[in-house]
Amino acid sequence: MGMYQLNGEKLAAMIAAGAENLAKNADFVDSLNVFPVPDGDTGTNMNLSMTSGAQEVGRNSLTTVGTVGASLAKGLLMGARGNSGVILSQLFRGFSKAIEGKTELNTKEFAAAFTAGVETAYKAVMKPVEGTILTVAREAAKAGAIAANESEDIEFVMQQILEKGKIVLAKTQEMLPVLKEVGVVDSGGQGLIIIYEGFYAALTGKEEGMTNYTASMGELINAEHHRHVQDFMSTEDIIYGYCTEIMVQIDENKTGQKKFNEEQFRDDLAEMGDSLLVVADDEVAKVHVHTEYPGNVLNYGQQYGSLIKLKIENMREQHREVVKDKPAEDSKKAPYGIVTVSVGDGIKRLFESVGATVVLSGGQTMNPSTEDIVKAIESANAEQVFVLPNNKNIQMAADQAALILGDDKVKIIPTKTIPQGLAALLVFQAEESFENNANEMIAAIQDVSSGQVTTAVRDTTVEGVTINKDDYIGIVEGDIKISNPSLEAATIATLTKMVDDYSEIVTLLYGADVTEADAEKIAEEVSNQFPDIEFEIHSGGQPVYPYIFSVE
Repeated sequence: MGMYQLNGEKLAAMIAAGAENLAKNADFVDSLNVFPVPDGDTGTNMNLSMTSGAQEVGRNSLTTVGTVGASLAKGLLMGARGNSGVILSQLFRGFSKAIEGKTELNTKEFAAAFTAGVETAYKAVMKPVEGTILTVAREAAKAGAIAANESEDIEFVMQQILEKGKIVLAKTQEMLPVLKEVGVVDSGGQGLIIIYEGFYAALTGKEEGMTNYTASMGELINAEHHRHVQDFMSTEDIIYGYCTEIMVQIDENKTGQKKFNEEQFRDDLAEMGDSLLVVADDEVAKVHVHTEYPGNVLNYGQQYGSLIKLKIENMREQHREVVKDKPAEDSKKAPYGIVTVSVGDGIKRLFESVGATVVLSGGQTMNPSTEDIVKAIESANAEQVFVLPNNKNIQMAADQAALILGDDKVKIIPTKTIPQGLAALLVFQAEESFENNANEMIAAIQDVSSGQVTTAVRDTTVEGVTINKDDYIGIVEGDIKISNPSLEAATIATLTKMVDDYSEIVTLLYGADVTEADAEKIAEEVSNQFPDIEFEIHSGGQPVYPYIFSVE
């Protein structure tokens, strides 16, 4: 041993080694997950997050510890995924803030940075739980502070941080009953220790000291134990059904935007659900929360700026898949199943009311993957399944799912909008053949005209329509037809373009940020021009699009 100053080059090497070690052992960390949903991929989430941080460090020419830390924090913030990834990003955000502006670190500064990281991470978590990554990080940092008072050797300090972290990690089984039941340690804490092992190896040059966790994974975890723990919670016990993540580009200079206050921002979001994490700097706020109404979270975030990333996952559906909690009588497959994609609680209920077997959460801003669609098809528990993508950006993933499972089992109905999906579903007849139903559903798509209203994100001109940023734009069958600063005016104008003397029914789905009274006012205005039109108004609850409508 014998390192008394830590420079930027060595810190960058530590970060690279920590990320590499985690990447090698991400599957092992994943295997330790015991909670039902949604953050069941701790190793994957931490790996992707840490890799993002390491890549940001690697792509810059950095010579001081301060600049290395700033790059790490930036990369982690943008790449953080899931609870574990966000907490990891906060640990190193605090670490990086503590070394800001410094060229090198001595032992006391090095240890103090770990302590600062713990303080920042605890602030980001609304209700910290003992026996998690936070506990491991906190106790390890305390050991580092003690070591820094005993020695000026940075290698010794890192060794003490690592050894204490391993001791506390082993004790997490006693802190959380669910861990003891399965016989594993906390997955997030394990991921952090793996990173710290990489740090120590880079400092000392002794890579042989790193544990090969993957090789012994089979001896440490039993899949049946995992399944038993999932049974601790029934799907009906999930109070907040949607894991919601948003990233807000803060823009306080924009007219009508609120001035950002992180504490107030966090307090307001805490009233919308649980498992809240908020990560923020001067430019970006990243949110993870479990909520029953994700549209409310999106709308709240937009009060402070633009939404630049969105992810919403249905935790009840995830849990059903994990625990296989179907009644015994469902073990026999139904002749037909229908999988449809939607966003918004109201639209989901509407699809279910007209016969959808599985409603997969997704849409324009959050496209489900091929794997998501395959799982949804399998969970329909049917001999043959129709899939309604309801969005052109989901079509290819759906087609891939059909290839994987076979055309004789799966038919993709090429619906590009929610109204098309509803129209196709309404003509389904259980007594008809697979082929006849597919043909009828595809034909039904041609009889409905789809439109929607959303907000323009930039100034532009499209096919003669001049569009100003933040105007409301009316879209008919994928083409922008209207741009207007008034939501009401834009919606009425768009509907007027769609309706003619042959039109009979207009279905209006209003989103999370408008009211039924708003929708009824629009219906009244259009009805004054076209008195023979019949309106059907439903609460869709969808984000991003205040109105989705169809004309038949």
